[in-house]
Amino acid sequence: MYKIGMGILVSSLVVILGTTLQVSGQAAEDAMCVPMGQILIEPPEGVEAKKSPVPFPHARHFLTGCRECHHKWTGEEKIQNCSTSECHDLIEPPQKPKKYLSYSDAAIKYYKYAYHQLCIGCHKEIKMANKAIEMSYKVVKNTLPAAGPSSCKECHVGEE
Repeated sequence: MYKIGMGILVSSLVVILGTTLQVSGQAAEDAMCVPMGQILIEPPEGVEAKKSPVPFPHARHFLTGCRECHHKWTGEEKIQNCSTSECHDLIEPPQKPKKYLSYSDAAIKYYKYAYHQLCIGCHKEIKMANKAIEMSYKVVKNTLPAAGPSSCKECHVGEE
């Protein structure tokens, strides 16, 4: 009986909210629009691509907090692209780091290093955490999270 009542309540709310959104016509200009599909990560305008663009499945990353990637976002303004946010807007690479994914404060301003450190670094952390759990021989009730790609060919689809 309780489940039926909750089902009716939830269904009613969905209908009411859905109708309200349809009646209003369009979203407010300042409403946040979250891309649900693939975002194509490409070099900034005016930079010749040396590798293919990276398709980024934005919706797959929703369990990660927005500010993990959009670290300067306050939650009130429109989110900007990394290379236009005056954060990672260098279009010429500074001196290459001696150790991969170990960038100086100056080097991380280069858009490509920022993506590589954030994306590949996170995927490698997940992969290491999964490996540690597997090696512990603990019984895991849930499936371990997918680690995501961490090599050039996995991200830059079609590259040799």
